[in-house]
Amino acid sequence: MLEGAGTEKEPLLPARTAGRGHPHRGTFGAGDCPDPAASCTVEDAAGAAHDLYINQAVVFIEDAIQYRSINHRVDSKSLWLYRWYYSKICQWVLSLTITLILALAFIETPSSLTITSDVRYRGTAWEPPCGLTESIELLCFLVFIADVSGKSYLIGWEEFQKTKWLLAYILTLVVSLIDWTVSLSFSCTETVRIRRILRPFFLLQNSSMMKKTLKCINSTLPEMASVVLLLAVHLCLFTMFGMLLFARSKDKQQDKEWVGYFHNLPDSLTSLLVLLTTANNPDVMIPAYSKNRAYSIFFILFTVLGNLFLMNLLTAIIYNQFRGYLLKSVQSSLLRRRLGIRAAFEVLCSLKECPVSTNELCVNANTLLQVLQKVEMDFCCKQAILRTVRSCPHGILSAALFQKLFDELDKDPVKQHPPTPEYQSPFLQKVQFAFGHHFFGYLGNVVALANIVSICVILVMDADKQLSERDDYFLGAINCFFILYYLLEMLLKILAMGFKRYISYPSNRFDGFLTVILLVLEVSTFAVYGFPHPGWRPEIMGLLSLWDMVRLVNMLIVFRFLRIIPNMKFMALVASTLLDLVKNLRAFAGLLVVVFYAFAITGIVLFKGAVVPMGNISVVNATSGNSTLQCGTYEQLEYWPNNFDDFAAAVVTLWDIMVVNNWQVFLDAFSRYSSPWSKVYFVAWWLISSVIWVNLFVALLLENFIHKWDRHSHRQSLSEIEYQTTVELMFRDVLEEPTEEELMEKLHQHPHLQLCR
Repeated sequence: MLEGAGTEKEPLLPARTAGRGHPHRGTFGAGDCPDPAASCTVEDAAGAAHDLYINQAVVFIEDAIQYRSINHRVDSKSLWLYRWYYSKICQWVLSLTITLILALAFIETPSSLTITSDVRYRGTAWEPPCGLTESIELLCFLVFIADVSGKSYLIGWEEFQKTKWLLAYILTLVVSLIDWTVSLSFSCTETVRIRRILRPFFLLQNSSMMKKTLKCINSTLPEMASVVLLLAVHLCLFTMFGMLLFARSKDKQQDKEWVGYFHNLPDSLTSLLVLLTTANNPDVMIPAYSKNRAYSIFFILFTVLGNLFLMNLLTAIIYNQFRGYLLKSVQSSLLRRRLGIRAAFEVLCSLKECPVSTNELCVNANTLLQVLQKVEMDFCCKQAILRTVRSCPHGILSAALFQKLFDELDKDPVKQHPPTPEYQSPFLQKVQFAFGHHFFGYLGNVVALANIVSICVILVMDADKQLSERDDYFLGAINCFFILYYLLEMLLKILAMGFKRYISYPSNRFDGFLTVILLVLEVSTFAVYGFPHPGWRPEIMGLLSLWDMVRLVNMLIVFRFLRIIPNMKFMALVASTLLDLVKNLRAFAGLLVVVFYAFAITGIVLFKGAVVPMGNISVVNATSGNSTLQCGTYEQLEYWPNNFDDFAAAVVTLWDIMVVNNWQVFLDAFSRYSSPWSKVYFVAWWLISSVIWVNLFVALLLENFIHKWDRHSHRQSLSEIEYQTTVELMFRDVLEEPTEEELMEKLHQHPHLQLCR
C-alpha cells in the first residue's frame, strides 16, 4: 500500500472488528451523515456505509466497462465528482472544446476563408479582429484547466506526481497561456505563436488508445532506426557511386544526367531519395539510359534493394512490433477490466449479507441487482447480466461466478432480429414465403446489375454528343422503370418480414433509404420536366438542370449496387474488415490529425508567402528561354494552389506530399522559393507520414483481416460474421487471464483504499 505526505487514504474495505465485512466506524466523517450538524448515529453510519459501498461498486464496474484505471479517490464526494466528470455531457463538452480550439486555425490569421488557395486568383481573406479568437482560446483554456484540475484531484497527489501526461498537460497550458498573453500585448501582430503548435496535445492526451499507439511507435523506434540507418547507408553509397558514374564530361549532350540529377551532393541525394519512393521513375533514368542501356542496371539495383527489400522490411518490423506492443496494451486493458470487477466484488462483500454458514466471500444477488440498476452500460449487455443474476441459485454469488457474469462485456454483441409477422390468410402466407425467401434478394441483385449495365450502355452512346444533341428519353424511362421495381421490392419485403424486422437489417435500411431518395428525386423530376418523352432536352429550371437531376439519380443507383456485397462471401469478408477498420481507426486517425496539424502550423511559420505568382503566362513544354518554364516544375504544372499561405492550403499540400506522387516538385520549388534547407522539413514529413503512419495503417489492416479470416475459417457461414469487432476482441483468444494473486496484489497497492485480507 502506497503511503505519502498529503495523500488522503479512503479505505475501500475498512478494518473489521467482529467478523467479515463489519465496517469500521472511523471510516465515515460528518459529510457522510444525513445531518452534518448532528452527531452520527450507528444507523446513520451504517446507512452511509451501505450507500458508499454501493456507489463504489457502481464506479468500479463502470471503470471496468470503459477499461479505466481504478486508482482514484473512493470517498462519497469524489465518487460523485468522478461519475460527473465521466458523464456524457462533460465528455461531450471536453470533446467540443478540443474540436473548437483545433478549428481556430482555419479562421485565425492567416485565414483560410477564401474560395481558392491559388496565389494567382486568391482574394483578400477575412481576418478576425484582435481578441476574437483569443477570447475563444481563453474559454477553451479555462475548460482545460478545469479538466486537469479535476483529473489531478481525483487521482490524488501521489499518483499525480507519477503521471507524466498530466504534468505535460499542465506545462502545455502554462506555455499556451504565456504565449496568449504575449499575443495580446503585441496586439496580435506577432508572426510566431507557439501555442498553435501545442494545440494537438489536447487531442492526444484525451485518448488512451492514442497514447498506447504513441507508446507503440516509441517502442518500435530502435528497430526502425536500424532499418532507416541501412536505408541511409544504401542511399549514401549509391549517391557517391552515381556522382562518380555520371560525372561531368566535355560533351554537353552526354551530360543531361549530371545536369538534371547529379549536379552536386544535395541534388544527388534528393534524386535518389525520391527514386526510393518511385515518384521520379523512370524520369531520373532516361537521360543516362538513352545514352547507354547498361546504365539502367544502376537504377534498377537501387530500386530493388531500397524499395522492395529495405522499405518492405521496415513494414514487417513495424507490423511485428505494433502487434506485440498492442497485444501488451490490450492485456493491460483486460487486467483493468478484471481488476475493476474484482474491486466491486470486494466492496459488496463488506456488506456482510451472505449466510453465516458460507465459508467463502460472496455477494448477495439482490445487492448486485441494485448496483446494476445504477451502472451506465449497454442496454442489451445489462439485460443479459440481469437475467443471469435473477436466475442465480440460492441468491448468492461467489468471486468466480461474479467475474463470469461480466464476461458478457467481452462477447461480440449479437443483434437479435424481431420475429416475422404471423399471417392467418393462406394467400398472405404464400406471399410471405415467396418474397421473404433469399432468392427474392438474388433477383433484386440481378435487377440492380441490369440497371447498372443499361446506364453504362447509354452513357457510352452519349459520351461524344453535345448537350443540345442529347436525348434523355431512354435514360429517364429506364430510371423510372427500375425505381418503380425498387419501390415494389421494398414494399413486398416489408410485407413479408414486417417493418421492424425489415429495418433491423443494415442492408435493408441501406436499400430503403436510397429507394426513398430515388423516388423523391424522380417525382421532383416529373414535377419540373414532365414524364419522359422523345426529345427530352436538358433545360435549366430551378437549382438543377434535367441532366444534373438524371446524373444524381444514376449516381445513387450505382451506389445502391453495393447491396450485393453481403451476398458475395469473400467480398463480404473484405467489406467487414473495412468496417471494423473504420471503427478501430480513431486512434490512428487522431495521431494523423496531430501530425498534420503540427506540420501544417510549422509549414505556415516557415513558408508563408514564400510562393510568389509569376503572372498568368502561357507555358509550353520547353526548357530554354526566359519566357518559358521548364517542363515538370512547380510553375509549369501550375501547382500554385499548393502552398503554406493558410492552414487549409497547408493541410492539402501535406496530403499531396504524403501520397509522394510528384513530391519532388515540392522539394525543388520550396528549395528555390525559400531555402535549400526546406528539404529537411519535407523529408521529415515523408518519414513520419508515408513511412511510419502508413505502415501502422497497414499493420492494423493486416491484423483486422487475419482476425476476420481466422474467425471465418472456424464458421460454417460468413453471414455469421459480426461487424462489431473491437481492438480488444481482436486479441481475445491469445490473452491471459490474470490470476487471483495478481488481482489481490494490485488491489492492495491501491493508493486510496485498504484491504483487510
